[in-house]
Amino acid sequence: MKLMRYGPKGNEKPALVDSQGRVRDLSGLTPDIHAAMLAPEGLRTLAEVDVDSLPVVANPGRIAPPYSGMGKFICVGLNYADHAAESGMPVPAEPVLFTKATSALVGCNDAVVLPQDSAKGDWEVELGVVIGATARYVSEADALKHVAGYCVVNDISEREYQLERGGTWDKGKGCDTFGPVGPWLVTADEIADPQNLDMWLEVNGQRFQNGSTRTMVFGVAQLVSYISRFMTLYPGDLISTGTPPGVGMGHKPSPVYLKPGDVMRLSIAGLGEQTQKVHAWDPALIDG
Repeated sequence: MKLMRYGPKGNEKPALVDSQGRVRDLSGLTPDIHAAMLAPEGLRTLAEVDVDSLPVVANPGRIAPPYSGMGKFICVGLNYADHAAESGMPVPAEPVLFTKATSALVGCNDAVVLPQDSAKGDWEVELGVVIGATARYVSEADALKHVAGYCVVNDISEREYQLERGGTWDKGKGCDTFGPVGPWLVTADEIADPQNLDMWLEVNGQRFQNGSTRTMVFGVAQLVSYISRFMTLYPGDLISTGTPPGVGMGHKPSPVYLKPGDVMRLSIAGLGEQTQKVHAWDPALIDG
């Protein structure tokens, strides 16, 4: 299934995408797609729905994050060897973990708003892994059984905040609007191999990132198992698994950073496409 939500902020409706690519409204069956519905029993219930009986939404308008109630937004850094190299950092011996604030979460096509005095905004197309079954000290062999599905994430960063102002990476990663997710949550049964997904990202029509999950240092099963040793993972928790090379910080001969008016497009095979326009600081774009 391809699960999604649509509508203005604060008034989102649940939906799924049928085999013809049409949006089908689920609000007659449930008021929302909440994180708790991503548990195995919830997904089984949704899978039994007669899709053809659901109303077609001709013009869904804004596409919201594909589910509500995210508990944790966990990210993995330097998880592609060639991205580590372009960042001037060694390939890690263990996964590098950090978090994005859940307040960074926005819909896949929502405005990206640069924070005040931002000078080094950057992009990162990433595979998102959504937890469906509670995971605590799970083995790699069993890890994928705890995954509800997958989605596209743009792990937007402010590199000066992240790398030049001391402390951890979080303050350069968790700014408002720095976590576009969606358009869909594609359930795990539709993704035969999460380690064989092509991905790309463009800025203003120029292709900067062109990679594949095949080249991850730590694969999805490894990451779910590893992270579950340090924190319990609950339905709706999102793991953003790292980015391939081609970020603005690593561009040669000189870095390229986001500026107001830029347009990012990005996609992962089978998981849909995102488009975001970059804006200067404007709280109305965040709260509206």
